[in-house]
Amino acid sequence: MGTTRTPRGKWIEEGLRALASGGPEAVRIESLAQALGVSKGGFYGYFGNRGALLTELLDTWEHEAAQAVIDQVESGGGEARARLERLFAIASSGAEGPMTGVAAELAIRDWARRDEDVAQRLRRVDNRRMDYLRSLFGAICTDPDDVEVRCMLAFSVRIGEYFIAADHGGRSRAEMMELTKRWLLR
Repeated sequence: MGTTRTPRGKWIEEGLRALASGGPEAVRIESLAQALGVSKGGFYGYFGNRGALLTELLDTWEHEAAQAVIDQVESGGGEARARLERLFAIASSGAEGPMTGVAAELAIRDWARRDEDVAQRLRRVDNRRMDYLRSLFGAICTDPDDVEVRCMLAFSVRIGEYFIAADHGGRSRAEMMELTKRWLLR
């Protein structure tokens, strides 16, 4: 009886987990194999080397962090306001997996500060996200400056909320995010 290979996606998922918890330096073949409970030999059936895995991690993150989220929002249909509501719900649900979670996002943003190729990918993802926000806010706002401000605030809140440790005058973080959403959609 032949041995069962660990699926390629498991290597990528575990690689993104390692990236999220320790940056690109933590993405090591031996560590991933150990976390998966397999030998590292199976890795080479999918990837030529660690660099190939890192490229695949970034490819996967790039797709999942932008297009897959957009596809999920669009699949529900509806007017722009309903799609924005759905987008905000997805972003605040915490249901994101290792490929699109906050930890992976922050690790990639940190990595992009030191690696121009990663920075270019991040710029591409951020531009895709902003373009999508513009299309949605542009459908509910007529002033292009207002559209751009709402996009910038929505996107900044999404990225920056994890860096803010401030209290909110007796309100919970969830209450503040709800108030922010309502303000953006007014």
